[in-house]
Amino acid sequence: MNKISSIPLDNLAYTLIPVLIVIAIIAKWKLNTSHALYAMARMLVQLLAIGYFLNTIFASDSAPITLLILMVMLLFSSWIALDTVKPLRRQWFDKAALSLAIACGLTLTIIVLGVLELTPWYEPRYIIPLGGMILANSMNSISLAAERFQSEMTNNNDSLRARNIAFNASLIPTINMLFAVGLVSLPGMMTGQILSGISPFIAARYQIMVMCMLFASSGISAACFLTLIRRDKKA
Repeated sequence: MNKISSIPLDNLAYTLIPVLIVIAIIAKWKLNTSHALYAMARMLVQLLAIGYFLNTIFASDSAPITLLILMVMLLFSSWIALDTVKPLRRQWFDKAALSLAIACGLTLTIIVLGVLELTPWYEPRYIIPLGGMILANSMNSISLAAERFQSEMTNNNDSLRARNIAFNASLIPTINMLFAVGLVSLPGMMTGQILSGISPFIAARYQIMVMCMLFASSGISAACFLTLIRRDKKA
């Protein structure tokens, strides 16, 4: 059985072929190619940089540094989450950050101490990737909730109805993912473990942990955020 250990850079370049096809379609249809090219370039720089950066972080094995990294990730994700409601971004930023902190803190604590039983608890090789997964998913949930809540309020719905509609909308991607996993897709963690040679049965357990983690963090973060901004609207 073949095991994939690393990808040479010249092999990695082949992944740009379908990307260039999409860029060509965007250009032919006279859409905004610069936005897509900027996104791709930024992705490449960010991932290559974080690869080198994480090597240093993993070697440090320091609780304060690990928590600092999570805090920086939380602040960035809070800002990005409110891109759908830019006029309200500054007003709602603290509420988004608090909601993400509650969702990430609670979920990550249960995973680290109860499920994985990490020793030490601040092991950066686990904490940072898991924290990133939770924050990214919760960020998307808050982004959908914020946009839908504001849209419903603009349409003169009462805040309670707007909250319920927004909360339901925020969970749609995660619930769809729950329906599709195992039938339509093998998500990232499970795929990576299978490619590295780990038994699919063990990989499935980790993926169950991840799916529960993402569903919970999405729901908690969106619920906290909507509660806070609804209270702000009523004040």
